[in-house]
Amino acid sequence: MKIGVLNIQGDVSEHFQMIMHLHKKYNVDPVNVKTIENLHGLSGLIIPGGESTVIYKILKKSGMYEKIYEMAVSGMPVMGTCAGAILISRDTGDNRVNGMNLIDITIKRNAYGRQINSFIQSINIEDIGNFNAVFIRAPGIESPGNSMIMATVNGSPVIVRENNILAMTFHPELTGDNRIHEYFVSMIDN
Repeated sequence: MKIGVLNIQGDVSEHFQMIMHLHKKYNVDPVNVKTIENLHGLSGLIIPGGESTVIYKILKKSGMYEKIYEMAVSGMPVMGTCAGAILISRDTGDNRVNGMNLIDITIKRNAYGRQINSFIQSINIEDIGNFNAVFIRAPGIESPGNSMIMATVNGSPVIVRENNILAMTFHPELTGDNRIHEYFVSMIDN
């Protein structure tokens, strides 16, 4: 089974390593996704954090935006972290970035403040347990819409799921704890 990690910017290598750690247990291999051709044959896709406007422009220019949308609507699981959550949302809160509308959430960019306001907080994630979530210039989920809220911080959703789509406003790849990646792998039909 191949899980793609979108390699435009952000914590690509960290997500890649998380999937590598799951290789023996789940027979999964990470795939570096830099072109539309790299999307072929994937069982799932991770869209990391980074700068959502830059990622959006590159996805649109390369044709990957439409292809990712098509694959996700056809059932391929997609996990978006931080900027990735912005890109897969229904409403990005930014007129420069059209969300893919893969998950019924409304996002607010930099909801927790600037880089200096970054923090780590222990959260209790449904089906996963306690997890030290890393928030870096994190967006906020203003409305979870029809998605299932899996954890909150101060009453605001920080990880949500809707069918084959998983979105979070934090960076699980920076923790050394691969349980969220393992949960994502479990979403994929073998």
